[in-house]
Amino acid sequence: MHFFVGGGPGHAFDDDYFVLSFGASYYVIDGLALGLAYEKWTGGNPSMYKITPSATYVFQQPAIKPYVGGFYRRTSIEDRPDLDSVGGRAGVYFQAGRNAFIGVGGVYESYLDCNESIFHSCHSTYGEVTFSFAF
Repeated sequence: MHFFVGGGPGHAFDDDYFVLSFGASYYVIDGLALGLAYEKWTGGNPSMYKITPSATYVFQQPAIKPYVGGFYRRTSIEDRPDLDSVGGRAGVYFQAGRNAFIGVGGVYESYLDCNESIFHSCHSTYGEVTFSFAF
């Protein structure tokens, strides 16, 4: 099992947010994890949350562990249509303790059936930092 939490600033709909995320994944075979994550965007308007099932492969190396993955995301936005997206991520995990890791990487996300007059852009790229604990 692999548990993670993340947080940081976000910007959408011409407003600033604080984004809190957490989730878990299960390694079905060495290196391959299937996961589910939840994000809550607070402090801005409209309110929104995201649910993300994913698959990630972590290369098994001693100290630094590169990872690549893909995901599908469902975003629920107050007073607006829900939005689906697909994307990919890549980065590295650094060992921070016996079962603790810090992940640093980048994400590309493409929104499906996106209306640019409502959402301004139908794709995004952003960095990610995660703190995770594996058991």
